[in-house]
Amino acid sequence: MPEDADNHDSRLLHAPSATRNSAVILEILKKHLPETGRALEIASGSGQHAAAFALAFPHIDWFPSDPDERSRISITAWSHNTAAKNLNPPLDIDVSRALWHGGVEGLFNALLAINLVHITPWAVTVGLLRGAGELLARDGLLYLYGPYRRDGAHTAQSNIKFDEWLKGQNEEWGVRDMGEVERQAELSGLRLVRRSKCQPNNFSLIFRKL
Repeated sequence: MPEDADNHDSRLLHAPSATRNSAVILEILKKHLPETGRALEIASGSGQHAAAFALAFPHIDWFPSDPDERSRISITAWSHNTAAKNLNPPLDIDVSRALWHGGVEGLFNALLAINLVHITPWAVTVGLLRGAGELLARDGLLYLYGPYRRDGAHTAQSNIKFDEWLKGQNEEWGVRDMGEVERQAELSGLRLVRRSKCQPNNFSLIFRKL
């Protein structure tokens, strides 16, 4: 979870994982995001990713979101600390709610969820994929980042302990199987087009709206 940053602005939260993975994720997104369009980020957390991504893609209208008020305050503060003019105020979106996408206006060319799938119940992933199927324009991109199992097996020794820790926090959490996520995505008209191993123990999954 985000922790208070050592910064003069007390509104800012700092997530160590966002500091570590922003550059890696950006390199992948630069190869797949369109030059222009609209992007919706689910569970933006501290707002570090939103600020970095909006700055890197100045012609994409970027919409961060988070159901947590403290996080939305931090997202707003991070937006004030970036020169990006395309970063919108954070939306209050909770993908655990049924039909959460019903209140979101317009279609998007990209939808992103970073480090969300493993720290929420499976029903949240189902809702996320269903909403992405509704909100993405044709050929729109869904980007997921985090740890995954492949064919039922963990891909890193550290993920075994991490999975145990997650289930200790909440028995409905856990490192999901990539194939299970892919099959669920297909039910919403989303096709897995690329998977990339991100060291040391994470994957980037890219889906396209059919």
